Amino acid sequence: MSTTYTLDTATSRANPTPAPLKRLTVPAMRARKSSREGGGEPLVMLTAYTARNAQLLDPHCDMLLVGDSLGQVIYGLPSTVPVTLAMMAAHGAAVVRGSYHAVVVIDMPFGSYERSPEQAFDSAAWLLKETGAAAVKLEGGEAMAATVRFLSERGIPVMGHIGLTPQAVNVLGGYGARGRTEAEAAKIATDATAIADAGAFAIVVEGVVEPIAIAITHAVDCPVIGIGASAQCDGQVLVAEDMLGLFDRTARFVKRYDDLATRIQDAAARYAADVRARSFPGVEQVYAARAPAAD
Repeated sequence: MSTTYTLDTATSRANPTPAPLKRLTVPAMRARKSSREGGGEPLVMLTAYTARNAQLLDPHCDMLLVGDSLGQVIYGLPSTVPVTLAMMAAHGAAVVRGSYHAVVVIDMPFGSYERSPEQAFDSAAWLLKETGAAAVKLEGGEAMAATVRFLSERGIPVMGHIGLTPQAVNVLGGYGARGRTEAEAAKIATDATAIADAGAFAIVVEGVVEPIAIAITHAVDCPVIGIGASAQCDGQVLVAEDMLGLFDRTARFVKRYDDLATRIQDAAARYAADVRARSFPGVEQVYAARAPAAD
């Protein structure tokens, strides 16, 4: 029985309270190969970058991804390329503190793992120590297979990421769907097999034409998590803020389950109107002076 921590949401403070709770594990995720006979239900994964978001999403997810997409979502950066290890560590630790159920996976940012397997190990080990996350995710196919194997053999669970790889946007020339040519489709399939054979416990397949996603899902032994891929994948992931409708523009593959941007704007407008009309704070929100004690 493990000990984890819950947040005191009544005060919005992170007051650690020991609770006997058991978190899902990487081996349990690997065993959830739903596309094979006898497999379980599809895996659910969303991104999370803060403790409070992790709290809200955790009961509904098998995995929470601390994605380097935080560079755009949280920091307003033009791409994921400028994201640093320190940024990932800070947000990763917050997500671990805010969750108790889901497997927390943290992205390896651009430049922190590509040079060599040894560099990747140093970066990944530091991230896991700093955050308490269960696994790392790195982008790249066949070229990164040796690194995936190096990490896996040394006790660091790795989730792969192939197809549209945002860290390589400068090479790819944009965020368009991949696999439209025969050569590119073959390369993506080769990448998937190489990463799976190297020991990845799961693979994110992003922004590829659907037949490739389906073929890869049935070809590899580890779960395939789709994003802009196919409902036949072993699971799905989306950026939570996209799914919640916080941005005006999103990718074609995003389904909006709410329109929080409009709701937040409406709430801010009502607040501003109350402040300007001096109707906030009202009697319910101010502290009355105590009556003097009787003689």
